[in-house]
Amino acid sequence: MPRQYWLMKCEPEAYTIQALARDGVCSWEGVRNYQARNFMRNQMQVGDGVLFYASSADPSGVTGLAEVSRAGYPDHTAWKKGHEYFDAASTNDKPLWFMVDITFVEAFPAVVPLDVLKTTKGLEDMMVTRKGARLSVQPVKKAEFDIVAKLGRRKP
Repeated sequence: MPRQYWLMKCEPEAYTIQALARDGVCSWEGVRNYQARNFMRNQMQVGDGVLFYASSADPSGVTGLAEVSRAGYPDHTAWKKGHEYFDAASTNDKPLWFMVDITFVEAFPAVVPLDVLKTTKGLEDMMVTRKGARLSVQPVKKAEFDIVAKLGRRKP
């Protein structure tokens, strides 16, 4: 299967590109949206590129790059009573929620803000630039990934 590309959102209070740089690898647990879950469960593969997006930040935008290092597997946090991501409907035998692991690739010198994404030629159709597109895991075209990576590598 050819390499695919994704944008994954995370609030800085929960996790940052700097934390991923420190940790090297992290599991992307806690996604509780069926469409995002389906992307992680059915489509994301080892080697896929990831735009790491800081949401609800000032400014919100892409902060770096990562790569999928483990394809979709059951999100065990759904099975832990008392955990913020617990879901009684999800069981070990019939998992409802899935996660992937991502590996750090690169932190950008500065955030590529959403406003820049919205006004950059070639990014007009990116899901993240559309009004109301709040999905935490989104597909990205290779050309869009390449444009954002180029923007991110520029000196501030």
